[in-house]
Amino acid sequence: MTQVEHDHNHNHAAPRSAPPILELINVHAAYGRIEVLRGVDLTVPRGAVLALLGANGAGKTTLLRVISGLMEPTEGDIHLGGMHVSGASPDALTRAGVTMVPEGRGVFPNLTVEENLWLGSYSGRHVDKILTEAYHRFPRLKERRRQLAGSLSGGEQQMLSLARALAADPALLLLDELSMGLAPLIVESLYDRVAEIAEQGVSILVVEQFASSALRVADYAAVMHGGRVVATGEPDEIESVLTELYFGGTA
Repeated sequence: MTQVEHDHNHNHAAPRSAPPILELINVHAAYGRIEVLRGVDLTVPRGAVLALLGANGAGKTTLLRVISGLMEPTEGDIHLGGMHVSGASPDALTRAGVTMVPEGRGVFPNLTVEENLWLGSYSGRHVDKILTEAYHRFPRLKERRRQLAGSLSGGEQQMLSLARALAADPALLLLDELSMGLAPLIVESLYDRVAEIAEQGVSILVVEQFASSALRVADYAAVMHGGRVVATGEPDEIESVLTELYFGGTA
């Protein structure tokens, strides 16, 4: 998979003609005989935030598993920065610049904040640089650096998850239900950080149910329903599609 790894130069000043960071074409995936993804088409342009929204059971998390290599598609094509990566291993995709923050906060509860961040140095980046960036972006983590991650609040754990993901210097960041179980003000603050991360050149695919916070920072949005992407467009267009699809209009 060396050709996949080769793409991790994520040139932030990519010319307009550069291929999108992620492109899915007619992607299908199944658990046994149960087809969950039924022909997904989706494009994430370089340097953009794409919010992918939809109810539970729409196929959003399965799609993230396929993109990150945790599950193999049964049909269709996945391109990362123009390279064909369908069936690539999670390790190869990580080296190519794909990093996921899983639902439920990916932290090691019995390690301190700082120890969680040290683990980010597996990517080959210097620990000092990782810590400096993380504490600059999330000052709260600096205050809590000696605490066990399991003793942090939900919002602080989510900050730590984001900081750990960014330690790998990703080209494409996948965020699964960042807002889950958190108070609205905390969610707003986390999405402010997401917007800043995108401004620094990281492409982001954020999956949520109906979070308006995600739409607030998104450049584009898409709606999944029944294992397919049923609408894509500007965030305000998509908000009205969601209302129609899940709440039967504003009646």
